[in-house]
Amino acid sequence: MMHFMADKKNIPFPSPDNHTFTFIDLFAGIGGFHIALQNLGGKCVFTSEWDTKAQKTYENNFGVLPYGDITKPETKNAIPGGFDVLCAGFPCQPFSKGGFRNGFEDTRGTLFFDLCEIIEKHQPKYLFLENVANMVSHDSGNTYLTIIKNLDELGYYLPNEPLIISPDKFGIPILRPRVYIPCVRKDIAKNNADKIKNIKIEIEKQYTKTVASIDTILDASIKSKITPHELKILKMWDEFYKGVDLKIIGFPIWMEYFKHQGLLDEFPLWKAKFIQKNIDLYTRNQKFIDRWLAKYDSLEWCTNTQRKMEWQAGKDYESIFDCLIQFRPSGVRVKRPDKFSTLVAMNHQQIVGKYKRRITINESKRLQSFPEEYQLSDSNTVAMKQLGNSVNVTVIQKIFEIVLKEFS
Repeated sequence: MMHFMADKKNIPFPSPDNHTFTFIDLFAGIGGFHIALQNLGGKCVFTSEWDTKAQKTYENNFGVLPYGDITKPETKNAIPGGFDVLCAGFPCQPFSKGGFRNGFEDTRGTLFFDLCEIIEKHQPKYLFLENVANMVSHDSGNTYLTIIKNLDELGYYLPNEPLIISPDKFGIPILRPRVYIPCVRKDIAKNNADKIKNIKIEIEKQYTKTVASIDTILDASIKSKITPHELKILKMWDEFYKGVDLKIIGFPIWMEYFKHQGLLDEFPLWKAKFIQKNIDLYTRNQKFIDRWLAKYDSLEWCTNTQRKMEWQAGKDYESIFDCLIQFRPSGVRVKRPDKFSTLVAMNHQQIVGKYKRRITINESKRLQSFPEEYQLSDSNTVAMKQLGNSVNVTVIQKIFEIVLKEFS
């Protein structure tokens, strides 16, 4: 049950006493939409989030405990009337194959259907939806087409083309593309429908020409280091990269297949191609790789994933330690050092090669544009999951600022 705390003194983001519009925050996560819209003069009048740990984080920062499951009638019935904006970072789900043809009825059983019910009942002036970028191509495009068809039929104008935007467009050093769907009720838009249909033009005017250095989000006082075992793995793969004859490695390095002699047709075609590339790399560099394997005890001290390496940093960097690194299930992944990879809802904190340390939770928080005073979970694993699932505050704020400017 949602409730507001009476004492606002210890709440970082209390409900404002003065506001110019109201909004509800559905699939709220830890409140990225909330911060962005409150910064623009909004007041949250209802919030819903089913994850209990996210609910607790939300309560600690905003002084309100969100309602739970939005599919429950009692939750929907608690939504107050008369709010101006519906925000929702809803999950991507497939619809029935008839979804684009038959519309609303074929979204039944999905969370988008619940959103449509709420929109149909309350008819807010604005909608602001967010989702993963691949929702646009999900189910051969059927998912996105069904969504925009339903929003149109519910009485809203929205962008003519998908808005897929990453925070680096606004100078933040992270690649995190997401699709954003700002909508304006048709009677509000009136003769200005093109302003929302072509909002991408106005958004692009806000893009920065440069991206901030990753050092701008890093805390120079952090002295923690990766473990000696991790450092040994990175030095091992650094030596490998410097020693082989291929600097743009467009395939994963799988040490276990260097000397593979069996038939490749027993593997899926994509995997067979990668295995052959590993065999060819080994054949060309056999003397060096054999010495490398001998030096590092044939990698028997490594886990299966540590025996794999993915170089995705192009040819401009000579060393792993010039780059950003992650220990992932697919292997040791090496990326260019100008932008962090997208935060994921897993605890794969990226390593800054030149400092030989992982970025901290607070640094990850900055990448998502959360204020310094925002209070995350004490558990790093929980905090990373919540940040990985969140919207980027700056991107939300930049887009909706334009909507308010054009239509309020």
